[in-house]
Amino acid sequence: MITRDRVVPPLLALAAFLTGWQLLVIVGSYPTFILPGPIVVGQKFVAAWTDGTMAPHVVTTLAEIGLGFVAGAVAGMLTGYVLARSRLANRVASPYLVAAQAVPILALAPLMALWFGSGLFAHAVIVALIVFFPVAISTVVAVQGVDRRLLEMARSYRVTRGQRLRMVELPAALPGILGGLRIGVTLSVVGAIVAEWTGGETGLGVLINLARGSLFDIPLLFATLLTIALIGVALYSVVVLVERHYAIPAA
Repeated sequence: MITRDRVVPPLLALAAFLTGWQLLVIVGSYPTFILPGPIVVGQKFVAAWTDGTMAPHVVTTLAEIGLGFVAGAVAGMLTGYVLARSRLANRVASPYLVAAQAVPILALAPLMALWFGSGLFAHAVIVALIVFFPVAISTVVAVQGVDRRLLEMARSYRVTRGQRLRMVELPAALPGILGGLRIGVTLSVVGAIVAEWTGGETGLGVLINLARGSLFDIPLLFATLLTIALIGVALYSVVVLVERHYAIPAA
């Protein structure tokens, strides 16, 4: 339930930030092409949505995020469960997973574009790669942390492996897995923007390049960044709501 204590402090912090930003622009006499004020950015944000500039780019980016996040999350959970329940798989695969994670996604993006082109599929692959690791690691930790007594009780009742997964392991590990999904869903937005920087015709990453390049429209650039931030907050909030509904028991 939303209470005043939860709403007022963030709103006050936002008001203080916007006031400080506007004062900085006024005192520093910064031109719009260097640092536009929040009022100018807000006007551009509204204009970009009303004149149809923003919507097609948002649709493309959301499609990339949706496909990539689902694929990366599913692959991460399956891999994490196997690594948690198989010592051999953990020993063999873990070093390679860590090594792959150490490679910057910005370095892999051009390679993905070379292999798969610059369309929706290639961008979704990049999103899936960036989502995969945190979800896999959180799943490993969560499954390994399941209470041994619950597993022993399940064995005593001679439940099948599928029943043990569905009735014991998944409910007990769900809070940890959802914690990884929180990280993954925010990283999916980053992955989509990085992917769009390697090529493409639409997408918020493409719009950033256009705004700072050929259009030289810095207010539009800030409006695009605001849209990206709002998408990240909205997706994170959805995962938090799911976590509260399924993973946190009522008092």
